[in-house]
Amino acid sequence: MAGVLFEDIFDVKDIDPEGKKFDRVSRLHCESESFKMDLILDVNTQQYPVDLGDKFRLVLATTLREDGFPDEPDYTPLDDGQPSRADSFEYVMFGKVYRIEGDESLTEAATKLSAYMSYGGLLMRLQGDANNLHGVELNQHVYLLMKKLAF
Repeated sequence: MAGVLFEDIFDVKDIDPEGKKFDRVSRLHCESESFKMDLILDVNTQQYPVDLGDKFRLVLATTLREDGFPDEPDYTPLDDGQPSRADSFEYVMFGKVYRIEGDESLTEAATKLSAYMSYGGLLMRLQGDANNLHGVELNQHVYLLMKKLAF
């Protein structure tokens, strides 16, 4: 899909392992099913409650437009009848990639990458095989879309 940087199903393995720091926010520690990526994600659990053992689909995209065209520089709701990627999801955040780290210690090219994103102060780290994060760039604006899966 055009505009999609990453997509996978994640299992919630732990919630707030270092203790709860904010009333409305929990830090989720998750693992992806297909690509074995590690995810640490802050979620406003007052708006979107998440429990240990939940599974959810996570998509990182550069645009909410289904056709993959970039969003306008200024926010304009898609009121013109155009479908939005957000229509298929329950929880959506908009943020920015603020750091990318690799393990270049053994070889010239990094085999494992960590991408750090901030969604208005809610933080995320996605870590794993560099091939799965090849489209993620520093200072890139990113939409995070989540939807829980029914068992």
